[in-house]
Amino acid sequence: MREYGLIGYPLSHSFSQKYFTQKFEKEAIADAVFHAFAIPSIEELPQLLKDHPQLVGFCITIPYKRSVMQYLNEASDAVKQMDACNCVRITNGKLYGFNTDVVGFEKSFIKHLQPHHTHALILGTGGASSAVEFVLKKLNIAYHFVSRTKDESKNILGYTDVNEALLATHSVIINCTPLGTYPNVDAAPQLPYHLLNASHYLFDLVYNPPKTKFLLLGEQQGATMENGSEMLALQAEENWIIWNS
Repeated sequence: MREYGLIGYPLSHSFSQKYFTQKFEKEAIADAVFHAFAIPSIEELPQLLKDHPQLVGFCITIPYKRSVMQYLNEASDAVKQMDACNCVRITNGKLYGFNTDVVGFEKSFIKHLQPHHTHALILGTGGASSAVEFVLKKLNIAYHFVSRTKDESKNILGYTDVNEALLATHSVIINCTPLGTYPNVDAAPQLPYHLLNASHYLFDLVYNPPKTKFLLLGEQQGATMENGSEMLALQAEENWIIWNS
């Protein structure tokens, strides 16, 4: 029996486990199973691998997309550049790291992109934000990170820096934080949402609920919006290709 899985913490609602379990049933793949491994520390990964010798590959979510790097034997150029990995293939006991967030985000993101979307704000500085940054560079979209901790030397603004003047030029806002994820549906990044308008494009990597408070507040101002569900499905299929290549 081939085993696949997801590591992260916490994993109260795993998109990947549901997606792959349904995929295996739909495509009559009888020799595979997908586990959700909620490990409170990345240091538990070596023991997990020993306990599951049939593991062929796994994906990684919050908060381990950066800390998993230390366990990789080899990594793709994109992973090295981003210092973030969300997909691992295991071959002959060696761990090969990839980043499929890039593929999922780009394909889902470009659908609503308009010519005036030339500047973006990336909310959060975790592993997922690295994939977003990678894609924005590829698309020649200028950007600033926004975080609770301001650091001008690293192009990181504080939330209090997001004002009318900044939003007038930065019409794309991408939420890479877990704020608003079920069950904490009343949480949202602290932004002046009343300053948004129809020229703005809000993308939320969160998929549950389908409309986070971040997206709802943007929608009320006429902004274009997209959640993370399609991105996750696209990267899941990319993971499957990598695991079986």
